[in-house]
Amino acid sequence: MDDALLDIAEVARRSGLAPSALRFYEKKGLVAAAGRNGLRRTYHPDVLERLALITCARSAGFSIAEISRFIVAQPSDADLRVRMAAKAGDLEEQIGRLTRLRDSLRHAAVCDYEPIVDCPDFKRAVGNVPEPAIAPGGCVR
Repeated sequence: MDDALLDIAEVARRSGLAPSALRFYEKKGLVAAAGRNGLRRTYHPDVLERLALITCARSAGFSIAEISRFIVAQPSDADLRVRMAAKAGDLEEQIGRLTRLRDSLRHAAVCDYEPIVDCPDFKRAVGNVPEPAIAPGGCVR
């Protein structure tokens, strides 16, 4: 075996993925084995970068089909570029929701309001209610 190649167990350990996931991604054409060492698949070390991309994309909600198309995309693929831009917008919305959730949890961790979920600051952090309008002089409208 070429010393530069990694066997499936090492790739699984380094990537945090199960060997079955590696075989599945190979079957779907997302990664390719470099060969075999006996019955075990071997991979070039750069497969770890590809697996990191796949893992990140999966955690962001991309389907296997979307990832497959993205991996082979050419600059001339206008349809894919439109879909990527739409997905970026979806991710922006998700980031906003997660940011509000993070902020509300941070507030809840130190809030004395009873019950915490009725706290106006908590509700604002979650995004359930708008910020109060403050009139000149500091009065809530």
